[in-house]
Amino acid sequence: MIPELNERSREIFRFIVDSYLATGSPVGSRTISQRSGITLSPASIRNTMADLEDAGLLFSPHTSAGRLPTEMGLRLYIDGLMQVGGLSPQERRQIEGMYEGLDPSVNVLMEQTSSLLAGLSSCASLVIAPKSKKAVESIQFVQLQPRKIMIVLLLKNGLVENRVLDTDEDYSASSLQAAANYLNARLNNKTIEEAVQRIHEDIAQNKTQLDALTQDLVLRGLAVQPKDKSGGHIIIRGQSRLLEDVKALEDLERARALMNYLEEQQNMLNLLGAIDAAESVQIFIGAENQIFDQSGWSMIVSPYKNSEQEIVGAIGVIGPTRLNYDRIIPMVDYTSKVIQKIIEKAGG
Repeated sequence: MIPELNERSREIFRFIVDSYLATGSPVGSRTISQRSGITLSPASIRNTMADLEDAGLLFSPHTSAGRLPTEMGLRLYIDGLMQVGGLSPQERRQIEGMYEGLDPSVNVLMEQTSSLLAGLSSCASLVIAPKSKKAVESIQFVQLQPRKIMIVLLLKNGLVENRVLDTDEDYSASSLQAAANYLNARLNNKTIEEAVQRIHEDIAQNKTQLDALTQDLVLRGLAVQPKDKSGGHIIIRGQSRLLEDVKALEDLERARALMNYLEEQQNMLNLLGAIDAAESVQIFIGAENQIFDQSGWSMIVSPYKNSEQEIVGAIGVIGPTRLNYDRIIPMVDYTSKVIQKIIEKAGG
C-alpha cells in the first residue's frame, strides 16, 4: 500500500523524482537544499529522505549516494503528483499529418503508427492490431518473389489487410487467379473463419475442379489466418533504442530480458486482454504487475476502438523507467484517438 505524504515529504519527493527523470542520477540532500527552493536544512532533508526510503518510495543505489525513486515511488508520482499537460496545436497537427493520404490498409496504418511513436518518443514502440472480424469483399494472391506470395484482403469496411505466405514451390499466375476466383465465389461476404469449414468440405469431397497445386494454395491461404480469436498483428519498432542508456552489465542483461519478452507475441496479446476495459492510457512500471513484469522498464499503452466501441487494439511506448511521462502520455493518448477516428470512419 502506497503511503500518504505530508507537504514537506511531498515537495522533497517530487523534486527527487523530477531530477531523476531529467538526469537519471541520484539526488542528495545538498542538491535539494541548494536547488529546490525548499527552506530546510540538509539535516532535516536527510531525515525526510530516510523516512521516504523506509516507506519504500526511495532507495540508495550506493553507500553514501543520493536517492532514486523505487518503482512504487514512481507509481505514486505518476498517479498523484505528476502534472500531465496536453499537446500543443502544432504537435496535434504533426501527428494528424502523418496519416493524411495513407493507403487504406491496416498494415500501412500500423506501420506508420509504430514509426511515428518510435520517432517522437525516442523509445521502442508497440502496436497491437487484432485480426478483423469484418466480412471479406474480395481476396487476391500477388506474387512478391519466388516462393513468397502476398494475400490481399479487401474488407467490407474498405480497409485492406495483407498477409505474406511463404510457399514450398512456385505457383503460376493462372493458379493464383484460380485460387482467388474460387475463394471469392465462396466467401460471399463472410469472414474467412466463417467460410473455412465449407471450403474444406468442398475440397475434401472433390466438389471443386481445382488442380492439386491450386487446392494447396487455397488451403495455405486459409491457414495463414490466426486460428486463435486473440491472434493479431504485433509490430515493435526501435528496439535498438532500449540499449542506448545501458551503462552496466546488469542493465544489458535487463535489456536482453526485455527484448526476449517482447518477441513473445502472446505476452503482448495478454497485455491487450489486460486493458480490455480501459478507457484511456495505462502505465505499467517495472515488475509491479504480472502482465508487464520487466524490472527497470516502463510501458505506456493506450487502447483504441472500432465503430462498435469495442477495443480492437492498442499502441504504446516502451523504455526505461526514466521516461518523459508528462510528454509521452498525451502523445500516446492522442495518437490512439487519431487511429480510432480513422477506423471508425472506415466503419471498422
